[in-house]
Parts: sequence; structure tokens; C-alpha cells
Amino acid sequence: MAEQFAFEIHTPYRRFFAGDIETLVIMLSDGEIALYASHSFFIAPVETSILKMKNKDGDWLFACISSGILEVKGHNTILLVEAAEWPAEIDLARAQAAEKAALERINNSESFKIDRMAAHAALKRATTRIKAHALAAGHTGA
Repeated sequence: MAEQFAFEIHTPYRRFFAGDIETLVIMLSDGEIALYASHSFFIAPVETSILKMKNKDGDWLFACISSGILEVKGHNTILLVEAAEWPAEIDLARAQAAEKAALERINNSESFKIDRMAAHAALKRATTRIKAHALAAGHTGA
């Protein structure tokens, strides 16, 4: 069994996850990284993405997260994000409707630059939710 480390995910509304894990795979602003126990200390921004965790039983868990901050301190790692969802919590129809609405806003030639930027962020959240839902439904390995 691989060495484990304590990992917590917090949103403004709840402690989403707390437990010991073997591996964390997360998308930072400059690319994806895999973390293991005793990783060097750092703080980094994270992107809206699908987070992957390997638990002590060797099972992979997936969560849809929004942007936030990751702090790695030895055997303790904390992720602070605006939102986090398990794939089972995702309303697929709502995510698909949000994706469609965001694409319409992006393609609207009369939209302001700020509205397009917000629409791109909304599109990223919607497509990440759809991918997380699909990944959990058909997952056979990491």
C-alpha cells in the first residue's frame, strides 16, 4: 500500500471532502499535476476541472471542482474552491442547458467582452460537469 496523506476540500458552503488518500491529480493554472505523500510545500491556483483522488482502497474518486487555491504542506493538503460536486450530484440536463446557453452567449456578436468572458467561464463549468458525469458513468480505470 502506498503512503497516504490527509486531503480536504472546502467550499464556502461546506466541507466537501476530508480523508486520507494515496494520489491526487488536479489541474493547476499551468497544467495537470499528480501529488503523493510528502510532496514539497507549495500553494497554487487551480482551474475548473475534474479532480481525481485515489483512496486507501485503491479506488479512484472523481469530483467536479471550480477554480480555487491548493495548499500542499507535507502530509496535509487543502483545496479551497468556489464549488465542488460529486458526479452523482450533477444534474446532467441542467449542465447541458447551461452549456447551450453559454455557447449562445459566446456566439452572440452583440455581446460585450465581459459577457463573453463570463460565458466562457460558464461553458467551462458546464462542460466539466458533463465530462465528470460521463466519466463516473463509464469509468473502468484512472
